Amino acid sequence: MFHSDELRNELQALQSEVARLLNTRNEAVFVASKSGGERLADQIEAALNDLGETLGEQEGHAEKLISERPITTLASAFALGVVVGFMLRRH
Repeated sequence: MFHSDELRNELQALQSEVARLLNTRNEAVFVASKSGGERLADQIEAALNDLGETLGEQEGHAEKLISERPITTLASAFALGVVVGFMLRRH
């Protein structure tokens, strides 16, 4: 009725085909995740570059304000330090 050799051969062929399909799917998932990770890294890099440029501009603006009004800046920093000190003392 049943030919065990033929059945065994068919099962082995089916097992090989399933293993091949799983490997192909795993490779596709790996490639997709790698490309997605690279896109995300590129977006993060671009955002960090923009942030660096913005901070550079703001640093120049802060330096200009400090150099134009050194006494006011010093008094403001002192007042801020006193306020923060009182807040930390209460908690």
